[in-house]
Amino acid sequence: MTTRKHFKQLVRDRMARTGERYTVARAHVAAKAAPPPPEEGEWALRGGVDADSAAFANVLANAGIVAPHTGAELTEAMVLGLGGGLGAGYILWEFAEHASRSRILVLGFRRQWQYPARWAAETAERLGLHAELHETGGPGAAAKRLDAALDRGLPAILWIDPYRLGHRHLPAWLDGHGGGPVVAYGRSRDGGVLIDDRSSGRLTIPAGRLAEARNRVVSYKNRLIEVDPALVEIDAGRLRDGIREALTLQVEHLSERSDSFSLPAWAKWARLLGPGRNRKAWPLVFADGRGLGSALASVHGNAGNRGHLRDLYAGFLREAAPLVELPLGEAADAWDAACLAWDDLVETAMTAHPDLEELRRLMDATAVMVDRGDAAAEEAADLAARRWALQQRLDAELPVDPAELFPRLQEGVTAIHAAEVRALDALRSAVED
Repeated sequence: MTTRKHFKQLVRDRMARTGERYTVARAHVAAKAAPPPPEEGEWALRGGVDADSAAFANVLANAGIVAPHTGAELTEAMVLGLGGGLGAGYILWEFAEHASRSRILVLGFRRQWQYPARWAAETAERLGLHAELHETGGPGAAAKRLDAALDRGLPAILWIDPYRLGHRHLPAWLDGHGGGPVVAYGRSRDGGVLIDDRSSGRLTIPAGRLAEARNRVVSYKNRLIEVDPALVEIDAGRLRDGIREALTLQVEHLSERSDSFSLPAWAKWARLLGPGRNRKAWPLVFADGRGLGSALASVHGNAGNRGHLRDLYAGFLREAAPLVELPLGEAADAWDAACLAWDDLVETAMTAHPDLEELRRLMDATAVMVDRGDAAAEEAADLAARRWALQQRLDAELPVDPAELFPRLQEGVTAIHAAEVRALDALRSAVED
């Protein structure tokens, strides 16, 4: 892009004129070049699937950064692919303090899903964003950093605890569990902070509540990432090199033997759905029936509505193929097949009983209202209350027969593992041949 080269020249001119060091001169030039803070309504709410990749894609689109090969906005699929693509993760947490909700199923679908700061830094570098990542243990310093970014007209990607943020109307037992990032892009006239959480409607959060949500999860360190469009450096060569590097990383990552963070995770889950002595086997974990409702809801909450990202990655492969001149079509088709296998598993989990079908309906309806932001906050709160009340009842007693359900789930997860192994083989063949 010419904007980056022009910016560098301005910095060099100031250095020659003032004798300042590069970092000092750059700060002065950036401050003068910064756009004014956005007014309400100027930010385009574009939605998204994965919180992390959507945050980057939405920031870049609103900054006017385009793909050099098309002149169009960089898609979320492209950001996901450049970030290294897909991952696989399965963890079943058990907590003694929640008698009826002691089993929490966590599924990971993006590479480095368990290391969000590392993923963000690598993705920003591969995109050529020259983004600044700021972390601090103090909420005061974190708030000042956010204020400074918004004053300069720069959006900030923030990691938050969604329970404390409040707009998703989560129950108190999820306090501190954390979640993906949101984008703060401006201020409302009454002093609130305008938030983009893959939303379609305006969402306003009081500044104090946002600070609390940022500070709740200690490991997040009040993390903030600024993307200054004046510093972005994306050209066709860089994008092509980034795609090739990301494809290699994807093959390497999904070929690893880890049964927590790579494809063997699905094989492990399939084994644990069957009988056995492993204390994490589902027939043993759920022998008392408690918490099974939440575990099944987590299958839909994580993977439902294409949250598994497999079709998004297939879209990346089709978009990337002509740029890197690789035959990625077969691999894209194979990931689409894996997508259908995940859809089948969600269907199996959520149709095992009419109450589960009603739970899924309430989950989806709540998500629709949350997506509409401030305008639908009351409806979202009402639907969420009904959803969590039903889920609590199903956690205490879910009238399904595990001996009938678990083998069907096992068959579905086994099919997913086989489909993703085939997709990996197709991708490896295209990349390495």
